[in-house]
Amino acid sequence: MTSPSATLTVWASSWLAGNSAPDDVIDALHAWAPMHLVCAGDHVTAGRTGLPWPDPQDRGAAALLQTIRRAVSEPDTEIRLVLPGPGDVRGIPAGTTFAAAAVSAGEGILIGPQGRLGTGLVPQVEGPDVLRWTVSCLEQLPVDAHHTGLGEAEFTMRETVRDAAAALETLHMLDSGFGADPRALIADALAESALHRYPATIPARALRILDSADQVAAILTVAEQMAPARTVTASAAASLEDLLRPLRSAVRSARTAAINACARDARPA
Repeated sequence: MTSPSATLTVWASSWLAGNSAPDDVIDALHAWAPMHLVCAGDHVTAGRTGLPWPDPQDRGAAALLQTIRRAVSEPDTEIRLVLPGPGDVRGIPAGTTFAAAAVSAGEGILIGPQGRLGTGLVPQVEGPDVLRWTVSCLEQLPVDAHHTGLGEAEFTMRETVRDAAAALETLHMLDSGFGADPRALIADALAESALHRYPATIPARALRILDSADQVAAILTVAEQMAPARTVTASAAASLEDLLRPLRSAVRSARTAAINACARDARPA
């Protein structure tokens, strides 16, 4: 698992479907931080939810489950992961405090029926071993117009793995003075994501996509480390960004497709 929002999306969906216990969700979240603070993003949300505002309280991860339970009371409710990136704000409700927080954090969760009133959650690192979750009431959740199926996501990730490996080789040739073994660095990056587990009911195809996305993300991390020193110039930095940007976008798209497919499949009929 690669982000607290992905963890909460997939585990909360499994819990609501009756496939996981509340303690399973809490344990999965504690792999990110032992302390979770929860607060409202504004006074309107505070009035509607009873959450503290503007200062958070240490209500623990259980408070997140209570918030989600209240938010899924409407028919056709979805729990949806969003992973915005530079120049990529697909699925984000524009002009909202949630949008600003999600873009800053690079992640967030939307809960509710598409096109209707919903709830947004965004985690941010508050300090050592502390995550702060900000909850926002949203007047209208965006329609998911960029839905990617698992078949398309898996095919795209197979191509992206090859492209990422080629990018790593290109950077390695440009910087022959790089001393560390790229394969060892990639293995170290993958080991971090392996610390976070998935529910046992996750579909095999979704798991393959997530594993491939983790592999590409690890390659990109190493590629940035291996970038030659001359990328300090504006033109070289721009070339590096042009090389890596589409790969980062593919990773975000694959992760959201896989996690959100798991959330949809887990919804009670």
